[in-house]
Amino acid sequence: MFLQHKPSGDLVEILNPKELWNPYLVKVKGRFHAGEEMQDPEPFTKSHLIFPSGEALPLCWFDPAYRQHMSIPDIAVHT
Repeated sequence: MFLQHKPSGDLVEILNPKELWNPYLVKVKGRFHAGEEMQDPEPFTKSHLIFPSGEALPLCWFDPAYRQHMSIPDIAVHT
């Protein structure tokens, strides 16, 4: 899986996507895909990564209690 590193704009290959989906992990192991040689793996902070389309990563990948932060719209019930 490839994501974009916000600070540099370079693509990052995520080596273990399961780390991305785990909301209890702040960093994931990946490597830059820039230049001619394969780069060494290094940790990347999830908050510094976005999808190549520019979209942010889902909140549920960061916050284990993301459902508690969701607002439930008020629904008027007429009887």
